[in-house]
Amino acid sequence: MGSRPYRRRLAWSAAALLVAGVAVPATAAAGPDDTSDTRSPIAAQSGKQKAKNVILLIGDGMGDSEITLARDYTVGAAGRLNMDKFPMTGTYTTYSVDKNGKPDYVTDSAASGTGWATGQKTVNGRISKTPGTDKPMTTILELAQRNGLATGSVTTAELTDATPAVLASHATDRSCAGPADMKACPNDTIAKGGPGSIAEQSVNHKVDVLLGGGKARFDQKITEGRHKGLTVTEQAKKLGYQVVTDDKGLKNARAGKPVLGLFAPGNVPVEWTGKAAARGGTEPQRCVTNNPERKAGTPSLDEQTRKALQLLEAKQSGKGKKPGFFLQVEGASIDKRDHAADPCGQIGETAALDRAVKVARAYAAKHPDTLVVTTADHGHTSQIVPLEATPPGLSSTLVTNEGQQLKVNYSTNTPGEAQEHTGTQVRIAAQGPQAHRVLGVTDQTQLFGTIRTALSLR
Repeated sequence: MGSRPYRRRLAWSAAALLVAGVAVPATAAAGPDDTSDTRSPIAAQSGKQKAKNVILLIGDGMGDSEITLARDYTVGAAGRLNMDKFPMTGTYTTYSVDKNGKPDYVTDSAASGTGWATGQKTVNGRISKTPGTDKPMTTILELAQRNGLATGSVTTAELTDATPAVLASHATDRSCAGPADMKACPNDTIAKGGPGSIAEQSVNHKVDVLLGGGKARFDQKITEGRHKGLTVTEQAKKLGYQVVTDDKGLKNARAGKPVLGLFAPGNVPVEWTGKAAARGGTEPQRCVTNNPERKAGTPSLDEQTRKALQLLEAKQSGKGKKPGFFLQVEGASIDKRDHAADPCGQIGETAALDRAVKVARAYAAKHPDTLVVTTADHGHTSQIVPLEATPPGLSSTLVTNEGQQLKVNYSTNTPGEAQEHTGTQVRIAAQGPQAHRVLGVTDQTQLFGTIRTALSLR
């Protein structure tokens, strides 16, 4: 009896702290399948508990250091990015597993993407298949489709790259991107009764909106099955896709038919450029914010996100359609420029994703039944170090928009080799229905449960 008032005081104290913006301990966060806390103060801050839509934004390789670097350079040390403004923020772990299910502490994008796409861990390099038996695992996009929702995937990488691939394909190895790339996936070939390459599977899934790079993969000829002799792009057209290749074509795309946007032969060129990090450092530099290698007419990531939302919203209003959509947006080359020890390219791509976050949050402000989640698939190498430091690897000194110098270090591999992922936990932030589930320390496989619960997917 004597403990009850104390418990009530604790509950009211937690609620007061939350309203005041003070973090509540991680123990308040629910597990992926725990719905027992829907009346808690934390859950109340998430608004309605069922979502009509989900927008998931992935910064590939966007660890805390990458976010801090972009913040310091673009809006200042005391400034805040759009991705900093979510009401719910936590961290999640990212490890993959070996074929026996034992931890592999540093993941790649295929295994990490499989984690949130399926709710299960797998081996590095594998796309939405089991670690030991190599069997397909149902993805969150497939569940959304089965439940009648519209679906979309937007990326600055090739559409066949690991992060977009985990949603709408199942492959033994991430390298099996197009019909000519199937060497590592003999059992996935159409001749062996498999689903074919990642590109073929993506369009066969009839995802409503597919936007990104990788045109060269889709221009490969299919050598097996009923579409033999056609390119994957021609296969897509036969399946009813509108195929667009620039911003004008994207603007003119209409709802009612699926859209395949292919804006570069490979990865979409980055927005910013500058001198890569070097042994002994670089002279202080400002980044070039209009990369000359980026072709005119290439839509920005925020433009693609805005159009995708327009198309998906229009799709859900069609006759007999269940309202709602699932959209994944990836800023892919944060990772790719981190591998290359290119701070300017990396910062520019983080800033590009941040503008897409702004678009998503603006949409959610008008549609509060939308869950928006921003996170990364894994950590990466860049570190902000003192100006007087002399790192053994590669470094670069930048002059930020505040007029201050900032030194970035890349030392996860021998100079001359690609820099490596790290095994650190990464940020996850959210707003909307079920957003409280990201609080505390979770695992990226739990994101699958959060999205599934929010959308009530069966």
